[in-house]
Amino acid sequence: MNLQNLTPADGSTKNRKRIARGQGSGRGGTSTRGHKGAKSRSGYKTKIGFEGGQMPLQRRVPKFGFKNINRVEYKAINLDIIQSLVERKNITDITPEVLRDNGLVSRNELVKILGRGELTSKVNITAHKFSTSAKTVIEQKGGNCSEI
Repeated sequence: MNLQNLTPADGSTKNRKRIARGQGSGRGGTSTRGHKGAKSRSGYKTKIGFEGGQMPLQRRVPKFGFKNINRVEYKAINLDIIQSLVERKNITDITPEVLRDNGLVSRNELVKILGRGELTSKVNITAHKFSTSAKTVIEQKGGNCSEI
């Protein structure tokens, strides 16, 4: 064993830069913080979105309107779509599961039946909501409307 072969024991030294330990360390003086300004001070913290005193983006962008947090979103299915489904697949009982299997609604969507288009066949429809025009057309053709 010679002097040049000596190494410190594993875990006894750290591979980090020791700042603020005097000029001889190369990291004294301003301690890598630069000169003056808020970032050079101790205890410096910035608020989220703070842009150095400039008007922040969140306040610059215009905001308007009202967003109702209690709004219930429905996927609209019109009578002409139901009629085409009846003609293609020969289905008389239409439920949200049938609409889901045919790719018209996704898994957790609520279904509302609307009255656009013609309905020529008798159909029993189960949905979450019906418009009054759709309900009258379905019942005129001898069909049945039932809400979930």
